[in-house]
Amino acid sequence: MVSLPAEGRKRRLLIAAAIYVVTTAIFFACAARETLTQHTPFNHFALTAQTWLDGKLDIGSRPPSYTFNNDFSRFQGKYYVPFPPFPAVLILPLVAIAGRAVAVQDGQFFIWLAGIAPAVLFLALEKLRRNARSARSEGENWMLALLFAFGSVYFFTAVQGTVWYAAHVVGAALAALYLLFALDAERPLLAGLVLGLGFATRTPLIFAFPLFVLEAARKSQRADAPCVLDAPLASLRAIEPRRLAKSLGLFALPIAAVGGLTLWHNAARFGDPFEVGYRYLDVVWAARIEKWGLFDYHYLARNLGVLLTSLPYLGDPKPGTPFQINTHGLALWFTTPLYFWLLWPKSTRVPHHALWITTACVALPTLFYQNTGWVQFGQRFSNDYAVFLFALLAIGARKFGVLFRAAAVWAVAWNAFGALTFNRYEYVRYYFQDNSQRIIYQLD
Repeated sequence: MVSLPAEGRKRRLLIAAAIYVVTTAIFFACAARETLTQHTPFNHFALTAQTWLDGKLDIGSRPPSYTFNNDFSRFQGKYYVPFPPFPAVLILPLVAIAGRAVAVQDGQFFIWLAGIAPAVLFLALEKLRRNARSARSEGENWMLALLFAFGSVYFFTAVQGTVWYAAHVVGAALAALYLLFALDAERPLLAGLVLGLGFATRTPLIFAFPLFVLEAARKSQRADAPCVLDAPLASLRAIEPRRLAKSLGLFALPIAAVGGLTLWHNAARFGDPFEVGYRYLDVVWAARIEKWGLFDYHYLARNLGVLLTSLPYLGDPKPGTPFQINTHGLALWFTTPLYFWLLWPKSTRVPHHALWITTACVALPTLFYQNTGWVQFGQRFSNDYAVFLFALLAIGARKFGVLFRAAAVWAVAWNAFGALTFNRYEYVRYYFQDNSQRIIYQLD
């Protein structure tokens, strides 16, 4: 039996490893059996890996029939997977060994990765504690890591294994690693690398750059620098330009490299480095994209409505079902009421403002996006910035009392329900799905 050291790096890594093992085991226990034993119907990343191994960039004239032609881009008579390609890089060795995409249990592969984000989040929260940015105890930090895993929409996301949710699993792990490396601007090259890979996984993650930039600016100040909130101009003048330039240069280098490869991949497929293929999606709402574009103010009201006000349907659900959940997803505060504690922090010590700015920058693009996240149990796009919100919970210093614990129980219960029922045929009665995507609130 392994005994934990009283303190130190080894202790932190052992606890992080335990968090990985526990969370991964629970994710496996909650996943559908077919997700673990066969390829998913939407194994787009494995298909992408197979095209590369075949020396191509397209998947052929038609997608496999088992995918129902779901979320492929059609361009000049060929079909492509439009999603950012880094998850395909991860699964490529398995496809190479198996010889073909359909021989790989892609869902199981991504569930093996699902425990990374909560484990690394714990390390990031411990870093905040070690650097006196957080007053949380070690126990509170591993509790927050577990609440991220099971008390947020990450829970239902982690057990799906299909293309959209797999990208969130990889993206959340990269976001947690970025948080760890960006704090105190301690690892500029690694922070830049994981942020670049984040861009190649979940595009909004590139907008998390303010955390490192603001931390680098703070660490580049002279020792006698005043607080930026007390004296903004004097604080800026206290920055040592060469030190800041070196840190930002190291940070930008891997971002530019990964970004350049991603842009080349776009250009090789669609003739335009800035065309990811979403404009060519072969979907019924392509006309909406053609009219309004992928991002537009037109989508803001709907996305805000779903994010903040979507609740279970009551009153006339299906027989034997006490409620139904619209597959536009439940409101963020409903699935994770812990976020209410962010509204009145007891402490706003560094990096409070940097984390909020980063969260806003990552979240804003999805609010103007043409899709609410449909189909989902809860707001899956929040996985892009959830680790930053949990870091804010840690440094906010508000006591985790009885009310917080009750909110935690609520969060775990609802997200466990989502993990065990979402996208399961036997529980379809609990979900309301309108394939036109037009019905958000319960009809009168």
